[in-house]
Amino acid sequence: MSQNAQVTRILIVDDDEDDFIITSDYIKSIEGSDFTIEWCSTYSQAIEEIRSSAYDLYLVDYRLGAKTGLDLLKEAVRMNCEQPIILLTGKGNKAVDQEAMQIGAMDYLIKSELNTEKLERSIRYSLERSASLKALRANERKYRSIFERSKDAVFITDEALRFKNVNSATAELLGYTSDELSLLSLYELVTEGRDAMFQGLERSGEIDDAEIVLINKQGEKKYCILSATKETDDTGAIYVQGIIHDITNLKRAEKAALQAEKLAATGRLVRTLAHEVRNPLNNIQMSVEQLIPVNQSSEDALFLEIIQRNCKRINDLITELLNSARPSEMAFKKTAIQVTLDESISAALDRITLQHINMHVRYPEDPCYIQADTDKLKVAFLNIIINAVEAMKDIQGELLVAVKPGRSIHTVEITDNGCGISTENISKLFEPYFTSKRNGMGLGLAATLNILQAHKAHIDVKSKENFGTTFLISFPAVG
Repeated sequence: MSQNAQVTRILIVDDDEDDFIITSDYIKSIEGSDFTIEWCSTYSQAIEEIRSSAYDLYLVDYRLGAKTGLDLLKEAVRMNCEQPIILLTGKGNKAVDQEAMQIGAMDYLIKSELNTEKLERSIRYSLERSASLKALRANERKYRSIFERSKDAVFITDEALRFKNVNSATAELLGYTSDELSLLSLYELVTEGRDAMFQGLERSGEIDDAEIVLINKQGEKKYCILSATKETDDTGAIYVQGIIHDITNLKRAEKAALQAEKLAATGRLVRTLAHEVRNPLNNIQMSVEQLIPVNQSSEDALFLEIIQRNCKRINDLITELLNSARPSEMAFKKTAIQVTLDESISAALDRITLQHINMHVRYPEDPCYIQADTDKLKVAFLNIIINAVEAMKDIQGELLVAVKPGRSIHTVEITDNGCGISTENISKLFEPYFTSKRNGMGLGLAATLNILQAHKAHIDVKSKENFGTTFLISFPAVG
């Protein structure tokens, strides 16, 4: 018998040399055999031979002095031996047979019943099964490596989407340990897209690139693409396997690009209007300046002053519009966020005190450093704080200003319990000239966004009408 035209190396482990000779003669008489047969008589020597992986197959006697073939089999399994082991005994013992197969023996043979035919069948079967198991283990290692190293979240759940197996990327994305996830269902973490998930699995047994929103353990919103299929295992049990691709950063980039484009378009419009308005405005101002010295009538002087005052007001308004649309020039330096926030709070303290707002400040003990233009950033924080104060009722207001440190990102949280913002208005919040205030111009938050983008900061707004609003501003951390 030849295995792929290669010599098969066999080690017989038996403390009785006569039994070794008989067994080896049976093997040598196998037709077409191409074997190299060696003998090992002690347990300790057998351990060393197995550790060396020098053989393709082991025939092990049950009796090995103080130790048994089962002891050797257990030790071989512990050493991750991949070569097949056949256990030999002097007489049949069902308990030993069952234990040997459970531990990992490829076959169990009784010496008194041995013959060439039985040995040929057992060796052939063991080598073929061992080759199949090696291929399966190799594939398992390969796919396990893909599973574990995937940057996307890969998971297996039961039919109710309760997590059964997850890779490290899933735990990292969701912020839970594997043990914590085993107690959760994916449905519990999805805030948007849950119905589409359920319908996809119920109708076709699959979810194909569904856009969902997850909330992780830290309460952060994660925008993701979900693909999953419903499968059935060998026992008939239904499970779901899937992949979650995190597109949060892509969404943020798209949002920032859209906001930047809106600001750029607004800037172009403002510059055009400023040019078109200032030309006739300058003519009016110069004409008024020529008329004032030659008009002695008090009534005419009154009207000319009104014209001149309003011309100045229009000119100042145009300047303010241009400044709001123009990218801010920044002078960056290493700054602790806490210091800038304290300055912004001090500037708003009179408003906070007059409205009897209850303010809470939560800072970490260590300074959170960022690169910032302190004066500009103070204006951005002040705009958000003033908006929060104006959204709250006197005496009942609760304002929280907090800093959450991170290894690469420091986050500022400004939360109020005011009137909140509708879902429709949140998408327009940073657009120039959009305002929900009666006398507002809608330039404060537009200017704030301009400043924060110059600081490479990301801003996210969470709000619920009649419950309040939270601004989350994330800055790149510096050491």
